[in-house]
Amino acid sequence: MGILENKVCIVTGGAGSIGLATAKLFASEGAKVMLADLADHAPEGLSGENFAYIKTDVTDAKAVAHLISQTVDRWGEIDVVFSNAGNFGVVAPIDQYPEEIFSSVYDVHVKGAFLICKHAVPHIRDGGSIVITSSVAGTRGDPGVYGYITAKHAQIGLMRCLAKELAPRNIRVNTIHPGAIDNAFQKAVEDDLSDLLQSDGGAFFDAQTPLGRHGRADEIARSVLYLASDQSSYTTGTTLMVDGGMST
Repeated sequence: MGILENKVCIVTGGAGSIGLATAKLFASEGAKVMLADLADHAPEGLSGENFAYIKTDVTDAKAVAHLISQTVDRWGEIDVVFSNAGNFGVVAPIDQYPEEIFSSVYDVHVKGAFLICKHAVPHIRDGGSIVITSSVAGTRGDPGVYGYITAKHAQIGLMRCLAKELAPRNIRVNTIHPGAIDNAFQKAVEDDLSDLLQSDGGAFFDAQTPLGRHGRADEIARSVLYLASDQSSYTTGTTLMVDGGMST
């Protein structure tokens, strides 16, 4: 029997590498998984009665409410919410950073996490778990990364408020903080950084990581599984770093 046997889970940002890897791992541990993303169709490789997909804009309250209602109608009350939707924005000096991009990044990461929790919490079973994807960027500052780093810090504040509010129901709330991951999202970040530094952005991140390499989506997924499952039954209000030591 899997450690999420018959648990009902929601994964936003489900078409990205971390979301998809986590959804597959959840399912392999017996969970029923509702994926949500902006993509028109579910990612390839997902099938069976324990998977479903809904196109969802996490910044749209009506869309998020629909996601929650469809999940509950299909499988019943929710056990796990993995708020993982994200975008990066740009790297630029403060006087050149576009206001609309700052707003877009903040809306996806912070308003999106807020909305998914606002609408899901009344339907989460006591003893459930909420995991929010922050980043190593949520623990540091770097020039030019104004939208992303600000949003990632704000998610920690949201998590801590929720952790205290939901503790009487034994619902645990934590953030997970990946470092540089070998995926398309990180590649786009590094392409921007390479232009800014006039050197290889990927090598820049590896040099700042004590383990000396990028992480893999499946490595992040295993840490999310820990926070989602009863293996972390006494863990709430925490910031779990999964960054190869980059934050040390």
